[in-house]
Amino acid sequence: MVDIRPFRGLRPKVELVERVAALPYDVSSQDEVMAKKINPYSFYHITRSEIDVTTGAPVNSKEVYEKAKENLDRFINEGILIQDEKPCYYIYRITMNGRSQTGLVCCSALKDYEEGRIKKHELTRPERVKDRVDNILMTGAHTGVVFLAYKAIDEIETIIKNWTDQHAMVYDFVAEDGVAHSFWVLDDATQIEQLTELYRQKVAATYIADGHHRSHAAENAMRSVNGQATSDEHQYYLTCIFPDTQVYIMDYNRVVKDLNGLTAVELIEKVKQSFDVTESAVAVKPRANHEFGMYVAGKWYVLKAKPGSFDAGNDIAALDVNILQNNLLSPVLGVGDPRVDERVDFVGGIRGLNYLEQHVDNGRFAVAFTCFPVSMQQLFDVADSGNIMPPKSTWFEPKIRDGLVLHLIS
Repeated sequence: MVDIRPFRGLRPKVELVERVAALPYDVSSQDEVMAKKINPYSFYHITRSEIDVTTGAPVNSKEVYEKAKENLDRFINEGILIQDEKPCYYIYRITMNGRSQTGLVCCSALKDYEEGRIKKHELTRPERVKDRVDNILMTGAHTGVVFLAYKAIDEIETIIKNWTDQHAMVYDFVAEDGVAHSFWVLDDATQIEQLTELYRQKVAATYIADGHHRSHAAENAMRSVNGQATSDEHQYYLTCIFPDTQVYIMDYNRVVKDLNGLTAVELIEKVKQSFDVTESAVAVKPRANHEFGMYVAGKWYVLKAKPGSFDAGNDIAALDVNILQNNLLSPVLGVGDPRVDERVDFVGGIRGLNYLEQHVDNGRFAVAFTCFPVSMQQLFDVADSGNIMPPKSTWFEPKIRDGLVLHLIS
């Protein structure tokens, strides 16, 4: 079963939390991060410390990681971040567009990650893992929260709900993107022990929703310290566990730069070999599995995969992103491995359908495809089978904010 533990969180002063909180390090573009440089409290000074290095050193240089450590020390010394006196759990609620999800911020055992009780569904890239390893080791902290999901247990959710109903929030703010963030400190020893035991007794696994590179980096960082953990803190890392009943997966759409030498009419004819095609007078947001939208030459089309175009009994083959790749992107448009083919790009559903239309209409891309979102059950099934999801399959919203709490390991 799953091993979690409370920890002494390093957190912002209440009056500064809104200025400290930042999107995860890998979500914002360089331009978006640079625009936050003028805010001396932004957590980007720690997670994206290249904004403070003026020598031209690359983002993965020792100089950048040393700057992250210097900035973290400044945050602590100036009282921007203050550490709780005793180990706590933390409750974190995020609300976007009227729907909320409430999770438990805790430290999860890296042993669970190594032994498969923290289940993954994506591959990681070595250079991105090394970047976070170097950040962890230099700062002596897990600065980014890994987003985990689990199959909801009523007793756990009741404890969390009762605490939020009966206790005041320590943080409550709406970020500039309109997403609301609420945060409680759960510091009662009896409640902490009950939650720890419930996870140990009743939760067979947690699942990485967002944070595969941070998880892999935490494991590597633990191993790289003289080949073994030098303290108990090294054996746990920072996570927030949300119940699957509240987690929201958005569509993750595709755009392709050219039509592989085809005209729009020729493309549509070839698409009809594997899909039923119907022109649509409105932008197409798929309503069910195996249905897609296609925008090309100023028009939208509904595509429905024909029976026999995929193996319905295979969890991986039946994923919509694989149906699209195997029946259209690869054989018709010549898109190779989507992890490396530069002719294809991926657009999270948070951007909206107008974003896709604009990028096709202005000639940056030739065609756009919309997909139906992957379900949590599909993700669980793939992870439980030990398989890997296709690249860019899931887009989770809303995003956890970095900087609300840190886990110090040294």
